[in-house]
Amino acid sequence: MNIVFMGTPEFAVPSLTQLVSNQYQVVAVYTQPDRASGRGRSLISNPVKKAALGLGLNIMQPVGLKDAGEVQKLASFRPEVIVVAALGQILPKSVLDIPAYGCINIHPSLLPEFRGATPIAAAILAGKQFTGVSLMLLDRGMDTGPVLAQAQISVSPQDTAASLTSKLSRVAAQLLSEILPRWLKRGISPRKQEGALASYTGMLAKEDGEIDWQLPAVDIWRRVRAYYPWPGTYTRWQGRQLRIIEAVPLAGGGMAKVGQVVIPDSGKAALGIGTSDGVLGILRVQLEGKKAMPADEFLRGQRQLIGAVLPSE
Repeated sequence: MNIVFMGTPEFAVPSLTQLVSNQYQVVAVYTQPDRASGRGRSLISNPVKKAALGLGLNIMQPVGLKDAGEVQKLASFRPEVIVVAALGQILPKSVLDIPAYGCINIHPSLLPEFRGATPIAAAILAGKQFTGVSLMLLDRGMDTGPVLAQAQISVSPQDTAASLTSKLSRVAAQLLSEILPRWLKRGISPRKQEGALASYTGMLAKEDGEIDWQLPAVDIWRRVRAYYPWPGTYTRWQGRQLRIIEAVPLAGGGMAKVGQVVIPDSGKAALGIGTSDGVLGILRVQLEGKKAMPADEFLRGQRQLIGAVLPSE
């Protein structure tokens, strides 16, 4: 059974390693090209490439898969199934038609909810108590194909996009391990998605992380969690960016103007910032050019922050 695996970020790594551990014949790993990073603009390998190198697998890094030559090269591996996990590229019909058992996509949401690029952040932003993973057959739409299986997990109030991604990646690997053998024996009937129930997510930009203190404290708290580690949430103080790394909405946090920094009544946080509805307790911050630190430690060296009114968007 020849399998081609396609993926790029850390989320995809457990599924790749699970396939190898289950002794499937992974004939090639397709992933995004290396990216220039840092001051020296040196090329950096992504997590899937690093994992594939460690596993001794054949690695392919085309810029895209629309070129007829690239499609022919992929077909030469004779994959019977293609497994996709956050590749970062749209597969054309010419690729979807290659494997006899189709292209199985691992999507970190309970489809048809949160189709698109950022489903994990979207689940946190929406205040969902549960999210999950869907295994689906790719078609020409955006996460619109029929579903093979789903697994659900709870979203903790402490979960960030980083922690939830890690949890879901392990769930995805286990679900793939359970479902793939059944699918290859034609023991699963794909279930059509209810299009009327679909919701979509878009790409995030750095600007999305700028905090609008006119929002309620709960909404800002969800953004702090959903945008960690990227794009991060931040405000501005004394001409420098002040990142809010960890926060909590405070009940009875005291009175404060929108954007005003106060010492809250609650002992849960060393400092708080007023919003349109409640006070957001700040637990961990990072001032531009400095290291991240607990809010109480930061406050000891920046007492002038108390009483300041931080800008909204």
